Parts: sequence; structure tokens; C-alpha cells
Amino acid sequence: MKKIIRTDKAPLPVGPYNQAVVINGLVFTAGQIAIDPATNQLLPGDVEAQTRLVMENLRALLNAAGASLERVIKTTIFLKDMNDFPRVNAVYGSFFEAASAPARSTVEVSRLPKDVLVEIECIAEVNG
Repeated sequence: MKKIIRTDKAPLPVGPYNQAVVINGLVFTAGQIAIDPATNQLLPGDVEAQTRLVMENLRALLNAAGASLERVIKTTIFLKDMNDFPRVNAVYGSFFEAASAPARSTVEVSRLPKDVLVEIECIAEVNG
């Protein structure tokens, strides 16, 4: 059975989607961008600052779903500019242990919501 995850510790949805969905022991998050959940405002700043907030938003969603960053299986990173990859990679990497890091895809896209520089989504195993 599908369980919808909602938390005020991550940005609220701005369309017909949910923050995360749990089904069959897995949590699927919506793509997260650099919106501060306390103010619901876009974080100004460079790609490192945006990536850090995105990862914190993902952590909050995972915690609300009964999972954690340690249980992430797969992530997808969407970048406005692939030249930002090394900087995003450095921040992203600080959230995971190298030996147990999840599988990942990174793609450059022509535009992201609210013209942010980075968006990240993930799939994780719910703590059993």
C-alpha cells in the first residue's frame, strides 16, 4: 500500500505531487531544489549553497519517511550547467560515505524550476 509523506521540514509541494511516497519498503522523493522550508523562499547563492540545502531537504524527507541518507539506493542530479559538476560533487559527497554511496545519474538540463542551479531526487530503503 502506498503511503504519502508530508513534512514541514522540507519545502511544500507547489503542484499536483507529493514530497515523497513510500511503497514496498522504498521511499521515492520528489526532486528537491534550494527552497528553505522555514521561509518557503528560494535560497540565493552559488551552486554549493544550493546543493547543501537540497541535501538537507532530502534528509528531512527521508527522516519523515522512516529512512535516512545512509539508506539511499539511487540519486538523480539535474544540473543547469555541467561545469558545476565538480562543485556539486564535492558538497554531495560530504553527505555520503564513499564506500556505501548510492548509485547516481547526473544530467544537464536546459532549465529547472525557479531557475535554480541544481535539483536532486532519490530512492531509499525504509528502515526495517
